[in-house]
Amino acid sequence: QVQLVESGGGLVQAGGSLRLSCAYSGHTFSSYGMGWFRRAPGKEREFVAAISWHGESTYYTDSVKDRFTISRDNAKNTVYLQMNSLKPEDTAVYYCAASLVVPYYRYYNRPEKYDYWGQGTQVTVSS
Repeated sequence: QVQLVESGGGLVQAGGSLRLSCAYSGHTFSSYGMGWFRRAPGKEREFVAAISWHGESTYYTDSVKDRFTISRDNAKNTVYLQMNSLKPEDTAVYYCAASLVVPYYRYYNRPEKYDYWGQGTQVTVSS
């Protein structure tokens, strides 16, 4: 049974930083592409960032490029999302997800291609 548990959310002022963590338990962590998605109030879930099995490839939505960094530590079964220069529009519940889809580079931003999801962590950015 795969489980994902996010942590690190909270309230931060605009321009501040947060680091989200997602702890994975279950089958071989390094077999999964890992993604971060978010859902803002009144909006649909959207792709934020993704990282391939061994971290050789990373992907970002345009609105977070140069501000967010995704990374993973396969020895710790954890994926991270470092968020800098936060803006009020980054306010959302952030979810991590694990995918076995192949080829990952083709589907990394498609939530329906992810097999497991965490419960989410709230990020609130005040202006």
